[in-house]
Amino acid sequence: MKPTLVVVSGPPGAGKTTLAHRLARKIGCPAICRDEIKEGMVHTAGDFSAAPVDDLTLRTLPTFFQVLELLLAAGVTTVAEAAFQDRLWRPHLLPLSGLADIRVVHCQIAAATAWDRIKQRQGESPTRRAHADAFFIDQQIHTAGHDSFDRVRLDVPEFEVDTSDGYRPGLDEIVAFVNAGR
Repeated sequence: MKPTLVVVSGPPGAGKTTLAHRLARKIGCPAICRDEIKEGMVHTAGDFSAAPVDDLTLRTLPTFFQVLELLLAAGVTTVAEAAFQDRLWRPHLLPLSGLADIRVVHCQIAAATAWDRIKQRQGESPTRRAHADAFFIDQQIHTAGHDSFDRVRLDVPEFEVDTSDGYRPGLDEIVAFVNAGR
């Protein structure tokens, strides 16, 4: 039996990281989060200024997928979380489909709520300096990007979760989706 790769995707501020960690705890597996990998790189680098495309961002992408491949090849069910759009998710997930049963959880949220979360976490978390959140300076630009977010499209089971206020459907239903057919 192959392990399961649970892909938690959605636009920035959609609550993906929180959901990924809660889901991984409930399933009993690791959560690999793209932002946390980059934050670890920034911790190592020390003096760093984030930009929409910077050296560490470019290094984070292959590292993220190499970690997933390593875990899946070892037979480890894994939750993977990132705000990647289809053009980044799909070409890296397709090769992993031979190693794992992939299931996608799409996080949905209104652009205004996502904007509020992005602004709130900028002030609360010192690790956010690893990311280009400061470039989200205009709510209209954020909304346009949010509304045009190109979600991952694969021929795999998918599940929609509204993350505006808790989870709808709830965490138990998301776990049931992940475990269906096992």
